[in-house]
Amino acid sequence: MPVTVVVGAQFGDEAKGKITDFLAANARYVVRTGGGPNAGHSIQIGEEKTVLHQLACGVLRPGLVGVSGPGMSLDPFALEEEILELDRRHLLKGEVLISDRAHLILPLHRIEDAWEEELRAKQPGGKAMGTTLRGIGPSYADRYGRWGLRVVDLTRPALLSSRLSMLYVRKAHLPGLPPQEELRANLSELGSRLAPRIASTEPLLWEAIRRGEVVLLEGAQSALLDVDYGTYPYVTSSHPTAAGALMGSGIPPSDLDEVVGVLKAYSTRVGEGPYPTEGSASEQEYLREGGGERGATTGRPRRCGWLDLVLLRYASRLNGFTSLAVTKVDVLGGLDEVPVGVGYEDPSGARVDWPPTVAEEFDSLRPVYRRLPGWPELTTRLKARIEREGVHALPSTLRRYLDYVTENTGVPVEWLSYGPRREETLWLGRGATAQASRGLENWAA
Repeated sequence: MPVTVVVGAQFGDEAKGKITDFLAANARYVVRTGGGPNAGHSIQIGEEKTVLHQLACGVLRPGLVGVSGPGMSLDPFALEEEILELDRRHLLKGEVLISDRAHLILPLHRIEDAWEEELRAKQPGGKAMGTTLRGIGPSYADRYGRWGLRVVDLTRPALLSSRLSMLYVRKAHLPGLPPQEELRANLSELGSRLAPRIASTEPLLWEAIRRGEVVLLEGAQSALLDVDYGTYPYVTSSHPTAAGALMGSGIPPSDLDEVVGVLKAYSTRVGEGPYPTEGSASEQEYLREGGGERGATTGRPRRCGWLDLVLLRYASRLNGFTSLAVTKVDVLGGLDEVPVGVGYEDPSGARVDWPPTVAEEFDSLRPVYRRLPGWPELTTRLKARIEREGVHALPSTLRRYLDYVTENTGVPVEWLSYGPRREETLWLGRGATAQASRGLENWAA
């Protein structure tokens, strides 16, 4: 499978980084295709946890190339510090490449992000979006408004100066902007340091695919946060879908082989926005503590709840998942029952099996649950047995849970994560879960 996309199937934080890192063992290139320092991908090697913010997880494995791709918005100062920090910790094993087409996040964008959040909150009936305040939205807005600066501009002093001057005129209404000449000088110096890592990455990937080398596209955020297909306006500013990964890497659709959807056995959400299967206070606390559910970038506690099959079916159809990876099944170990959202009911009691387009309309819907039998706690002894014996050592009720996911999405569960460590990941094999049907009839049922 020369080209595989890894996509978040929920509201983010599904352990995409861990699954990508696992698959990267057989890859040559890993490409981060969107987002920026608002996303943290956590990978645990042995007892040491590493959080990657703007680098692809390929940089953690010898012989691999980690590409920060064209679709990203990069904070160049934070990016350099991330590279240096990995190097200091002797974790920078692979090569780092930065796409010359990626856009830049500047201090102006972070100031604008905070200004916009405050503006929204001040409006009658308004409230903030709950952004990470990393400048992501303003940077993407400048990209599409054609005001943006790109990585390639860092190595073109005259172009950098001209475009930065134009951007300062555009943002003259913002308070507390840093001195323009000081920022220009700092960016120019940074560009000279990063220049050996900056490249036109698309031809490199095209040639790798021609040679039959494996290329992994590592998505950030999640399909349900897509700016067009997510719970707008409570979304990110890019396209964290399979289609968006192609745009964010420069790889054509004809080269795509596999699309892996990553989901937790439950669900979480950070920030504002609809969340139909959000748990009660006690349920949230249980999941938050058991799953360590705090943002890898912000440290904010995540909202926690149960698996939502309505949204999962939607994400599966939207992205064309060819397989699923289910993570954090260990967090639910020991529960007598595991709730699963199978549908919604509107105020009249009518069944709703399609997510509404308007985010506010989720508020009138009540989730309908089916309670599946739980599975035993995944003790150290049981985990060791799973590592030795594979799928045959999984508790029967856990296997039934995975079958149920497949039956309701039409997509086979092919990977399972049962702990935070790199080794606590299991390939179930093709067709290991219940019979899948990826036809439209399955979605419409």
